[in-house]
Amino acid sequence: MDEKLDIITIGESLIELSSSENLTTAKSLDKYYGGDTLTTAIAALRLGSKVGFISRIGMDCFRNYLLESWQNEGLDISHVKPVQGVNGLYLVSKTEDCLSKEFTFYRKKSAATNLSIEDISPDYIKNTSILYSTGITQSLSISAREAVKEAFKIAKENNITTAYDPNYTSKIWSEDEAKEAFNEIIDYLDIIFLNVKYDSKIVIDSASIDNTIKYLWDKGLSTVIIKSSIEKGYYVGYQGQVEFVNFINEDVIDDTGAGDAFNGGVLHALHNGMSPYKAASLGAIVAGLQIKNYGAVKSIPSKEEVYKIFKGQND
Repeated sequence: MDEKLDIITIGESLIELSSSENLTTAKSLDKYYGGDTLTTAIAALRLGSKVGFISRIGMDCFRNYLLESWQNEGLDISHVKPVQGVNGLYLVSKTEDCLSKEFTFYRKKSAATNLSIEDISPDYIKNTSILYSTGITQSLSISAREAVKEAFKIAKENNITTAYDPNYTSKIWSEDEAKEAFNEIIDYLDIIFLNVKYDSKIVIDSASIDNTIKYLWDKGLSTVIIKSSIEKGYYVGYQGQVEFVNFINEDVIDDTGAGDAFNGGVLHALHNGMSPYKAASLGAIVAGLQIKNYGAVKSIPSKEEVYKIFKGQND
């Protein structure tokens, strides 16, 4: 692709099957697609960014559905390579008491686990302004972890902005593994997104927002954005200051992928010259609208919906 991209994300795609009921009683499941870095990519894309995706796709019955869906969105998939095998899948449903949701993953030995350094094209990386990946991508396999490190290294050497989210969950790997993977790439990072409840321990072994931001600034990161469910908002640390952005919506229907959608909104806004505070404000709108419907990617709002609210806040 000759046209310069705004953002490239590296990660996995997953088939998403969801229900607003418990799987015991559900008569049907809604089909879509997800994956944390893919959700971030689509969120930025729907806001108007030019976005590329680096991944591996399985040659199974979902292949054509995924490729056609991404092409219809306008996602650059020139570096999504086919591989023999299956695509990962996850189920989202209500727990038996219907008071919360539960996830069931089928991603072991999926196509995306084949990601490797061979998938990282220096020319492709150099053709973007922002490169983004996550701990979820690193967790896929040793080769995927090597690919993420190589991509960030190339980006840093070419003055391309790098962004990362640990996105830690004990369901896929241990804290020690996540810490080791993070420490491999910290020197290449400019921007980091964190969840204070889960990710701060991976980064600094502390839940202190002030300590986490200071530690990361001292490590050379320019922008630190921390999500706090307790304070119901985002702490944005940049240029020696910390500002707070409120969640815009607490009426949650389904928050699957809300943090990833927020990240996409922020990266889109940063690329378009907004300050980190303004970028987080726009990202908060994306996430606030996204949680009002079911599905990680399916519920990502349009540019018109987001900017209508954003302009209203800034008039």
